[in-house]
Amino acid sequence: MAMKPVEIPINGVLDLHTFNPKDLPDLLADYLAACREMGIMTVRIIHGKGTGIQKARVRSLLSKNSMIADFRDAPEQWGGWGATVVTLR
Repeated sequence: MAMKPVEIPINGVLDLHTFNPKDLPDLLADYLAACREMGIMTVRIIHGKGTGIQKARVRSLLSKNSMIADFRDAPEQWGGWGATVVTLR
């Protein structure tokens, strides 16, 4: 039985807690492209604090994406080191 695609609101905030880590490369690229198409140029990616593995993976993918101008830890009110703020080109 095929799974139905998940509708993700394109609002500049992507919480990765509910997604399978193997889906991360496509999910991240598609979400960032959709944000850019809608004129959302600053995106917050919530990866959680945990052991830092998910954060490292997210940042590795961001560093290889030509749409990315900059990324950094989120300010405390946006999740601090449990989230990454991305600026798109």
